Amino acid sequence: MPNPIGVNTWTWISPFTTADAAILFPKVKEMGFDIVEIPLEDPTLADGPTVAEALKANGLSATVCGAFGPSRDLTSEDPANIQGSLDYILAAVKFTQEVGATVLAGPMYSAVGKARQVPPDVKKREFDMAVAGLKKAGVMAADHGVTLAIEPLNRFETDLINTARQAKDLIQAIDSPNVKIHLDTFHMNIEEESVYDAIVIAGADLAHVHASESNRGTPGSALAAWEDLARGIKAVNYTGPVVIETFTPDVKEIARAAAIWRPLAVTQDDLAYQGLVFLRALLN
Repeated sequence: MPNPIGVNTWTWISPFTTADAAILFPKVKEMGFDIVEIPLEDPTLADGPTVAEALKANGLSATVCGAFGPSRDLTSEDPANIQGSLDYILAAVKFTQEVGATVLAGPMYSAVGKARQVPPDVKKREFDMAVAGLKKAGVMAADHGVTLAIEPLNRFETDLINTARQAKDLIQAIDSPNVKIHLDTFHMNIEEESVYDAIVIAGADLAHVHASESNRGTPGSALAAWEDLARGIKAVNYTGPVVIETFTPDVKEIARAAAIWRPLAVTQDDLAYQGLVFLRALLN
């Protein structure tokens, strides 16, 4: 069965709001995508039932990804930030259920940008804190029929979970059927010795894939190991979503966060459509 192909709305806008559904979903459908991925930066800006109606009207399915800053950090020394992360995950899980999605993806173990050289005892303590928090989050997810897909990030964005092996160790410690792995080719291109081996390590626990070029441009245009991705997906019988994730340079805050300093394609529409054509040929 071919993998459904999706695109993240960060390709065009940030943050996602209810009103964006009426503008972006018809475009995404017309391009030929199966899925639209909604990055839920601020849960108060997106009404789940209204977004669900827009998805249905356009014949699209959805996945949801989270955004984790310092106030959403399960490894924080400040209990308010730990609770803030759990509160946000609960809101995101509820939104995911409301829009008819089953996957909430992202690096929900810590805050993005928390990248430091720390001694082993601190690393172990923060790993244990992430496990404890994600055990609670896993219960929330199970209550709403949602799977949490935990994403390793590259060394410049986190010091805790950088590889598929580390993600596997994390979810095995969490030991919840609703907590699995999300792999992203951008981060794998930096951290893994082999994209194929990383996917095999994730194995049956692979729940989500981001198809991101090595320079965040059009998939298939640069150095990401696409053939290894395709071989790995086939080897582990992964039939879930493969979603293009990139970021618009037109929204300065998101461009700065993702280090997008120049246009990555002639237009963002071109990037999305040409990426879709490439992925269809690669995976189908």
